[in-house]
Amino acid sequence: MNFIIRLLITAAVAYGLSMILPGVHIPDFKDALILAIVLALLNTFLKPLLVILTLPFTLITLGLFLFVINAIIILIADSLMDGIKIDGFLWALIFSLILSFATSILHSLFEKE
Repeated sequence: MNFIIRLLITAAVAYGLSMILPGVHIPDFKDALILAIVLALLNTFLKPLLVILTLPFTLITLGLFLFVINAIIILIADSLMDGIKIDGFLWALIFSLILSFATSILHSLFEKE
């Protein structure tokens, strides 16, 4: 049940951000929900591999390179899906930063109740 709530929160935040950010295009909530599922799968299977491969960069930048990895994950999800469009790396980086921040706040709010 917690996983479904997390997916719905991520989808709602992603859809809301697409209304605010001009470089992120998600046409409807169904596409945002599919994006949340794709991101969950990519974060489960691909992100650990990318973190291991880029460990020297992550250590040198004191962990800031993880933001770049998150943007790459967003761009990979964009290329896998037909319903969404991210206009470039900078928009993917901004989208991933705000998405991570907003979902972590909302997850912590819903876990307390």
